[in-house]
Amino acid sequence: MRNKILWSDETKIELFGVNARRHVWRKPGTAHHEANTIPTVKHGGGSIMLWGCFSAAGTGRLVRIEGKMNAAMYRDILDKNLLQSALDLRLGRRFIFQQDNDPKHTAKISKQWLQDHSVNVLEWPSQKHLWRDLKMAVWRRHPSNLRDLEQFAKEEWSKIPAGHCKKLIDGYRKRLFAVILSKGCATKY
Repeated sequence: MRNKILWSDETKIELFGVNARRHVWRKPGTAHHEANTIPTVKHGGGSIMLWGCFSAAGTGRLVRIEGKMNAAMYRDILDKNLLQSALDLRLGRRFIFQQDNDPKHTAKISKQWLQDHSVNVLEWPSQKHLWRDLKMAVWRRHPSNLRDLEQFAKEEWSKIPAGHCKKLIDGYRKRLFAVILSKGCATKY
């Protein structure tokens, strides 16, 4: 069954930075040497929002979200990308679509589109692992503007091996059992 699930989520990627703390290891007295400093830009230098999906067979479409996404925009993203991604990934007509419980995902207009297209939905918490991998790959390429940021994100997304997607999905079983055993409390995941 896990091989028939099309997982999805949205993320923000900043032009300069990966929204994470970074450390520099250096010898005493070399704190201000250029090699030991991390350049910064106020407010991250800009960012883009992306929607993407993947299955055990690999990555589906990755699209840029212009402006603040609402339910109508989300429905349009589904309309232009969801069924085509399922087709490209050879999931068949009876695939299961995973999305988190974000209000735009559960809005009437979104639910109606999914129902009209006979898409079975699996509600799920957000997916962050693949986004982290994408952000790190894009950051290593040092984009200098938002156009590069978007282009690099799409290029790196298409390079993510199907085996990596499958490994993430296979790991969910362990995570689910851990949550069940902990009766919903914290787990090591």
